[in-house]
Amino acid sequence: EELPSTVVATGIKDTIIFDLKDMALARKKDSLWLKELYKSDLFEDIYNSVVNQEYDMVDYDELPTEVLKQRLKELDARTPFKVEYNPSLESVIKQYLKNRRGTLERLMGLSEYYFPMFEQELDKNNLPLELKYLAVIESALNPSAQSRVGATGLWQFMYPTGKMFGLDVSSYVDERSDPIMATEAACKYLKSLNNSFNDWDLALAAYNSGPGNVSKAIRRSGGKTNYWNLRDYLPRETAGYVPAFLATMYIFEYAKEHGFKKQSARIPFVATDTIKVKQQITLDQVAKLTNLDKEELEFLNPSYKLGIIPVIKDENYMLRLPLTHVGAFVNNEEAIYAFAQEEQEAAEKPMPELFEQPEKIRYRVKRGDYLGRIADRYGVGVSQIKKWNGMRSNTVKVGQNLIIYPKKSKQDIAVNSTPSQSDSSEKTYTVRSGDSLWSISQKFPGVTVQNIKKWNDISGTNLKPGTKLKIYKG
Repeated sequence: EELPSTVVATGIKDTIIFDLKDMALARKKDSLWLKELYKSDLFEDIYNSVVNQEYDMVDYDELPTEVLKQRLKELDARTPFKVEYNPSLESVIKQYLKNRRGTLERLMGLSEYYFPMFEQELDKNNLPLELKYLAVIESALNPSAQSRVGATGLWQFMYPTGKMFGLDVSSYVDERSDPIMATEAACKYLKSLNNSFNDWDLALAAYNSGPGNVSKAIRRSGGKTNYWNLRDYLPRETAGYVPAFLATMYIFEYAKEHGFKKQSARIPFVATDTIKVKQQITLDQVAKLTNLDKEELEFLNPSYKLGIIPVIKDENYMLRLPLTHVGAFVNNEEAIYAFAQEEQEAAEKPMPELFEQPEKIRYRVKRGDYLGRIADRYGVGVSQIKKWNGMRSNTVKVGQNLIIYPKKSKQDIAVNSTPSQSDSSEKTYTVRSGDSLWSISQKFPGVTVQNIKKWNDISGTNLKPGTKLKIYKG
């Protein structure tokens, strides 16, 4: 798969040979599948079901109590969790079966995509595979989900906890939304919680509310360590958390018996692969050049907050694509980056390119300070400062210490990076076979495709071997 020699930058998206037009119908079906499964109301529905869980008995004749007791006993025998019958758990299971059938079917469809990857990571860390159901009640399997208190991603990491387990957040990237990185971090966190409490029910409760709240509940209860005896001492959301987890586990494990018709994933996670980007590029540009829907690219690459994949020193940011598209992207890489660079240069305002993020600083509030002024000073948002410091209001006091993770961009540095004919020495470059404007620009730091075209009065991108090009290298 190679680019025709007549390709011009403005027409790259029409001339790149991807041989995928015959897959247009399949792509359309994939897009409909994603839109149907990936509705924003899933997360809100699951979140509310946990926080506002009721335990009144529900009439659901399709599941007799004795049948449920037997199934829970079987489930208990094959998992390390305490899956024991009690009326509260029966109530939750029957409420889900009666009132949340549509939600659960859509979640089962999404699970076809994520669960194979979850199981691989859990197995690698010697953790119970049933922990995969935790992500269902945490995020409704939405990697972009964000709770009202700022927890983010499939595994709902708060900012400080995410940092503790190696998940960085910048203006462009939120690694809490990266499915693989967040799953690896969740495995480490869950393992540490189970080591602390030596009980999976308590580890789950601690994952939801924090280990401090579980320890307090144990003290307030007089030393009880059974989750069901501690529920009255835990935050309301956590009191409904383990029942929701066990109910979800039961329904997924006995989905066939309850007649669920789950939608299979059209793109299994294992049928995708990653490519390290060599130049800043947007998901919108990738969509134009690969015939993939932007929604599909956003689904596969949820950690890029602005739809931009940056290139930052010492960071390896990846683009995830279906396996069917990886080879075509690699074979047409130079043309793709040339198109992306031309489109970026043509934009009215260039996108900021971020440098690596510095470590956190401690800022002491001075007289006259307010959150907006402090946020502007360090290039961050007011909401970010509030998250980092567990603040509920915008009020700050003189002498108060704030944790801040400042950001810098190239706009903070003096702009004089474009070489000009007046202040640079001229160099002649002879075009070789296989050269493109983009590959030539990469040989000279600070030189862009647009520079070369301007200096040599070139309108297209077609180059002939032997052509002499003027390069003004500063």
